[in-house]
Amino acid sequence: MLTSDQLEKLRKAGEVSGAAREIGMSMVKSGVKLYDVAQEVEGYIRAHGCGLAFPCNISINEVAAHYTPCCGDKKVFEVGDVVKIDCGAQIDGYVGDTAGTVEADTNRYRDLIQASKTARDTVAEFVGDGVPLYEIGRTVDESMRRDGFVPITNLCGHQIEPYNLHAGLSIPSYDNGDKTVLKAGMVVAIEPFATNGAGEIMDGKWGNIVRILRERPIADPKAQEFYEYVKEEFRSFPFCARSCDFPDAEKHVKYLIRHGILTSYGQCIEVDKGIVSQHEYTFYINASHGEVTTLP
Repeated sequence: MLTSDQLEKLRKAGEVSGAAREIGMSMVKSGVKLYDVAQEVEGYIRAHGCGLAFPCNISINEVAAHYTPCCGDKKVFEVGDVVKIDCGAQIDGYVGDTAGTVEADTNRYRDLIQASKTARDTVAEFVGDGVPLYEIGRTVDESMRRDGFVPITNLCGHQIEPYNLHAGLSIPSYDNGDKTVLKAGMVVAIEPFATNGAGEIMDGKWGNIVRILRERPIADPKAQEFYEYVKEEFRSFPFCARSCDFPDAEKHVKYLIRHGILTSYGQCIEVDKGIVSQHEYTFYINASHGEVTTLP
């Protein structure tokens, strides 16, 4: 179980993440730059005493995850875009990881968006100490199919530990037979993805989100200085050049990728180009019922 100090940090990070999520979702309108939304979300997180657990993901339509705008990105939302806002704050490694989906100016995909939200909220009613993972997955699957959609089976929720965003358990969105149970003291992210496609994602092109892969000698002094900054600012968490307060960050990121020091995340694309929605909460498993930490 977490100490009172640790729990306070977890709850504060969660509250800030939840508020940042709502700010990002409220900004989604046709003609608005993705860059402006990401900067606003991350700026709110930092202004409220937290670090970034990862860059603000703004994934549109068939892109399920791992898109964030680059430095100076001019891309804007189009009418009818289905937009996932996924963001996270952290305090001393204690993370709030949360996401929501909104449609730009239309209601064509209202039922699809509601399907992932309903599945998440249904799990929230019973998740807690002793609940087996397959039961969570079965609940998500049944909920989405009742609504006329399918879950993405190769994207899952995850356990979170200090400075480790994807730790230990993977939490399925279908009945995979895993009888492992949640235990009191765990922190987990439940994040069902619903789609009108095939229910599977494939890797798309590499995006702007990176993380430290390994330590290696760095010949370029400025790149070395940037690397030291990154280790101090983000530690083991994913980041992007846009989120760095460092000159020529994009150039240094590319240099460190070429030299095998950083690795980037591929965008997650629905295999049939189906539209994808996502809703996510972080839970602290404190007893028989989990506490949602990412409410604003």
